[in-house]
Amino acid sequence: PNREKGIITGMLMKEMPVVEGDGVSTLSDLISNHAILRLNYDNICLRHKAQIKKVLPAGKRFVLSHASNRSQGGRLVNLNHEIDEKLCRVFDNLSNHSRHFYYGRYDVKCESLEALREGRNFSILEYNGSGAGIQHVYGNRLSLWRACYTIVKHWEKLYQISRYNKRVHDIAYWKFSEGRRFLNR
Repeated sequence: PNREKGIITGMLMKEMPVVEGDGVSTLSDLISNHAILRLNYDNICLRHKAQIKKVLPAGKRFVLSHASNRSQGGRLVNLNHEIDEKLCRVFDNLSNHSRHFYYGRYDVKCESLEALREGRNFSILEYNGSGAGIQHVYGNRLSLWRACYTIVKHWEKLYQISRYNKRVHDIAYWKFSEGRRFLNR
């Protein structure tokens, strides 16, 4: 609140879950030998049961899911080093469109990072507000302590926004019981 410019606290890219053939191993073997995909072996194999015994040629890539979410073997890649003034400007323009937008996470699909920096050829797939998970604690190889610190810093910002909304817009705080009910839902 009360600022023209916001802060991008983290940025990730989702990679689709992919295996690469070696000319010998079946799709099943490639999945079971993959450090991450093997954790969801049964579900992945069920989705690809028609091809599970197929041997992939050497170098042939097989996309296991186009959804790219972690539960299906997708991987989050840290792009914090790509955050710059141009990206901040693009998201400031989006966020300032509504005069009362103070916190959230954009899930964006873009042609390229350069196109996004220029504010072109991108789509907002989803916007997640203050109840959203802080995804960049997953893709950055943070220690547990650093991840907790990052989450607490975000909660601190939410607290500051709540105080501002109470003081300036007279938006009442939730009672503890309301927050608990929301959390349980």
